[in-house]
Amino acid sequence: MTDGDPESALAGSRLAGYDAVVYDLDGTLVELAVDWDAVAADVLDVYAERALIPPTEELWDLLGAADDYGVRDEVEEAIALHERPGARESTRLPLGDRLTGTAAGADAGSHPPAGVCSLNCEAACRIAVDTHGLDDALVSDAIVGRDTVESFKPDPASLLAAIDRLGAAPEDALFVGDSRTDAVAAERGGVDFAWVSDLLAK
Repeated sequence: MTDGDPESALAGSRLAGYDAVVYDLDGTLVELAVDWDAVAADVLDVYAERALIPPTEELWDLLGAADDYGVRDEVEEAIALHERPGARESTRLPLGDRLTGTAAGADAGSHPPAGVCSLNCEAACRIAVDTHGLDDALVSDAIVGRDTVESFKPDPASLLAAIDRLGAAPEDALFVGDSRTDAVAAERGGVDFAWVSDLLAK
């Protein structure tokens, strides 16, 4: 950390004292090149092709209902077909720069062990991590996508799995994200939460 850089100083102060940090992926470390309206349309087609009346038009609610409708695998693949190329074409965001130590004043070595908990599929997470050189900054086993465990955010199970794989307890970890879903998952799991904007604020 560079004392003269207020951005790095704030980020370091927010991470100090934690045994592990878990980051959301899309919107936090990277921006996936995905048209989410197109994804939702493709998922609605999965329901329509099976003569099913979807319970909603909201993408993640459609995924949440997929087990009840018997189309979970098909819905997962319809989403992942967009996410995997979107991860390859994604853009690294400022916090991702800082995590890799490429931002001005950043010190990658000052961070506690880090992982990812994402609503994106694990394959897309790993593609994005590899694409943007985040491998050295993250513990590979602690990259958890929505399909890594039995449930996904805002259920806290995936977040708690990432923390466990980092060898930490929930009360000693920090989750960094950009959405209300992230904040709710942290609250339900008894994990401290920080908005990505707070870590980037001057």
